[in-house]
Amino acid sequence: MKKSKNRIRLIGRREFIDFPELNIFSVEAKIDTGAYTSSVHCSDIEIKKIGDKPVLCFKLLDTSHPEFSKQTHQFTEFYQKKIKNSFGEMEERYIVKTKIKLGKKAILTTLSLSDRENMRYPVLIGRRLLKGKFLIDVNKIHTGGIRISRSINDYI
Repeated sequence: MKKSKNRIRLIGRREFIDFPELNIFSVEAKIDTGAYTSSVHCSDIEIKKIGDKPVLCFKLLDTSHPEFSKQTHQFTEFYQKKIKNSFGEMEERYIVKTKIKLGKKAILTTLSLSDRENMRYPVLIGRRLLKGKFLIDVNKIHTGGIRISRSINDYI
């Protein structure tokens, strides 16, 4: 059988993640295989012109880490995409690329910027990020990405 170079790790329905490029650590995220894209709660989204370039500026919010709301993040590379929200309605969202660290895996991924103020978790991890990297055990939380034995990897 073909051996996978990437080790699959086991995660639970909720995990703590880091955004190392944004200097944000230990944010609790909901793992959601029903969502394709991952999203993060933010506010004060605006496009500013710095020089001749448009720059996307926003604040990430997390009630358990109030200091995050004081940081304004800027991205020069971004785009907009229509995404179906949790109510089944299409909405236009900004998309940025950044690294997420879940357990020992650091993954460059796309995030949609969303108003998740009324949601329990400020970050939602969708199946685009999960595919081929993680298996989810909905009975577990905060595993940190347990390494799975080779015998299980052979069946994936």
